[in-house]
Amino acid sequence: QVQLVESGGGLVQPGGSLRLSCAASGRTFSRNSMGWFRQTPGNEREFVARILWIGDNTDYSDSVKGRFTIARDDAENTVYLQMNSLKPEDTAVYYCAVSEMIAPDRQPSQYAYWGQGTQVTVST
Repeated sequence: QVQLVESGGGLVQPGGSLRLSCAASGRTFSRNSMGWFRQTPGNEREFVARILWIGDNTDYSDSVKGRFTIARDDAENTVYLQMNSLKPEDTAVYYCAVSEMIAPDRQPSQYAYWGQGTQVTVST
């Protein structure tokens, strides 16, 4: 059974940093593309970043580009999201996801497996 478990969320002041982790179990995902999404109450799940398994190509939403970095460790079956220069508008529940598609786009529907989410709150 595939399971994704996120960790690393919490409360941080504006300008601070957090590193989210997503540990996968049940199978290896070295040949899968992986992504991070976020969601706030009353809103749809929003694309944040993805990393393709081919060449480790990365893609970011405009709102986080230059501040967030996605990376993967296939030996550990884990994907990370390093978040720097955090802003109050980054406050959300963050979800990791795994796609069975070779090159998924930014739509949540293209990701087959999801974690339970971890809360990130950016506030003074």
